[in-house]
Amino acid sequence: MKQGIIFVLIMSLLLAACSSNAEETPTENTEGDNQVTITGVNGEVTLDAPAQKVVVLEWTYAENLLALGIQPTGMADMASYGDYVNIEPQLDESVTDVGGRQEPNLEVIASLEPDLIIGVSFRHNEMLTELESIAPTVIFNPYPEDESINLYQEMEMTFNEMAKAVGKEAEAVDVLATLENKYEAAKAEIEAANLATIDVILTLAYSGPQAPEIRVFTPHSMASIILEKIGLNNVHEPDQFEIFGSSTFNVEGLVKYEEANYLYTVPDEDNIYDNQLKGNKVWENLAFVKEDRVYDLGPDTWLYGGPLSAGTLIDQITDTLVNE
Repeated sequence: MKQGIIFVLIMSLLLAACSSNAEETPTENTEGDNQVTITGVNGEVTLDAPAQKVVVLEWTYAENLLALGIQPTGMADMASYGDYVNIEPQLDESVTDVGGRQEPNLEVIASLEPDLIIGVSFRHNEMLTELESIAPTVIFNPYPEDESINLYQEMEMTFNEMAKAVGKEAEAVDVLATLENKYEAAKAEIEAANLATIDVILTLAYSGPQAPEIRVFTPHSMASIILEKIGLNNVHEPDQFEIFGSSTFNVEGLVKYEEANYLYTVPDEDNIYDNQLKGNKVWENLAFVKEDRVYDLGPDTWLYGGPLSAGTLIDQITDTLVNE
C-alpha cells in the first residue's frame, strides 16, 4: 500500500513539472532577434538592438541622424557646425559637445555611455581601438579609392547604413524619395528659366600660400551629381581621378571654362573675389565675368554632407540662377 502511495506522489510531481514546462514553452528565446549589423570600412559591427544613444565624430553623420528624426547624444566640433551646415532640423540642447573632430574627448564620450560611435576614416582610424573600448564603433570613408563609386553613391550608402543602425530604414526611404522629388521640381524650374547656357562649373575658393586657389568640383563629386540631377551640365573634366571630388586651379586655369556659368561659394572672411582678384586682368577678362554669369551661392553653402545638405544646395542654386 505504501508503495502505491509513493508511486502516486512521484507521478503527481512529474505531471506538475511537465505542466510548468508546458506553460513556459510559448516564451521562445528571442535573443538576437533585435540585432542589427552595419558595415563600415572597419568591417561589420553588430549591435544587440538598434542604437538609441549615438555619438558622431563628423558633421555629416550628425546631419544624417537629424534627417532620420534623431538628435545625436554627442557630437564633435559643435561650435563650427552651424557655420557650414545649413539645414533644418537643427541640433537641440540635449546634444553634448565631445571635443574636436580630429581629437575628440574620449572621457566625455565614455561618460555618455553610447550604444554606438560613428567616425570617419581619415580622422579616426588610428584611435579605433580606444573608441571600441567605449562602445561599438563604425567607421565610414566618404572618399573611397574605388573609382566606380561616386561620392553621391557613397553618401546614400552611408545614410542607409546609419538608418539601419538606429532602426529607421523606412524613414530613410522617405527622406531619399523626398529628395528625388525636389530634384525633379528644381529641374523643371531651371528648364523654365531658359538660361543662356546650362553649362556650369562649381567652385570653392580660398587664399593659398602664393595666390588664390580655386577648388573646381569634378563630375565624381556629390555636388556635381546634384547639379546634373537638376538639369545642369558640369563641364569640368579632370586630368586624373580626384579622390576628394575636386581639382585645384589658379585663376589662369579657369580660362578654358569661361563660356560656362561660374557658381561659387567663398567665406566672408576670405573673399578672394573682393580682395585678391579685384582688378586682376585675367579674372576680369573671363567671359563669364564680363557677361555677368558669376553666381554667388553664399558663404554658408555646404558642398558636402548628406540628404538635407543636398536639399539646401538645390535651393541655393535654383534661387541664385533663376531668381537673381
